[in-house]
Amino acid sequence: MKYLFLILFLVSIAVNVAGVWAVKYLYKKENAVRLDPLQLSVYPENLPKNSALKRVVLFGDSRALSWPAPEAEGVEFLNRGIGDQTSAQIRLRYVAHVQPLKADLIVLQLGVNDLKTLPLFPERQTAIVEQLKVNLQWIVQQARADGSRVLITTIFPVGKVPLERRLVWSDAVAPAIREMNTFIASLAGEGVQIFDTFSVLQGEIDLIKPDYSRDLLHLNVQGYAALNTALLPFLQH
Repeated sequence: MKYLFLILFLVSIAVNVAGVWAVKYLYKKENAVRLDPLQLSVYPENLPKNSALKRVVLFGDSRALSWPAPEAEGVEFLNRGIGDQTSAQIRLRYVAHVQPLKADLIVLQLGVNDLKTLPLFPERQTAIVEQLKVNLQWIVQQARADGSRVLITTIFPVGKVPLERRLVWSDAVAPAIREMNTFIASLAGEGVQIFDTFSVLQGEIDLIKPDYSRDLLHLNVQGYAALNTALLPFLQH
């Protein structure tokens, strides 16, 4: 029995140490964002453009950040994704992080960080979705004014909700993703194409194929490989 108490005591210490570390990490992260709310310091350089190559900029949140460049001849890929950012943050850093790059094509992947807040603020659901639409449309219009073509990706489907996320998740997210993807499709026009990444990744209704999922919100290597295969035809224009 005394060994059981010793084990429980050691487990308790380990859990408390882990808890303290997690709180310290989150506190540090929160204050770092307060010092640089748009995280402009992440990409301080503006790279000169090689006129012989088509410049493609991947712009958005962590899903863009984790997206590896596909193998495409004659194309230069620059990544300007930042994890955890909402459409408001992404919009506000466009001028600093993307505009100076003079991209031939901007690939946009954003929106899930707005929509994952719906369970926390159900009374603000309409406002959150509408502001996401406004921010996305602003980025597209500004990119076109800057002379870049735009490829808007639909918002990826999510994975199955793990137990630890169920208290901060709700059934409101899936229909909001569908609503946003319908809106994204409506933005197609001169110089603006739609890449239906949702359809590429979907398995069961509203869910990502398990083979493509890293966690609730993110893709694994196989998921990005599937996207890059579907992306290549868009790069040939």
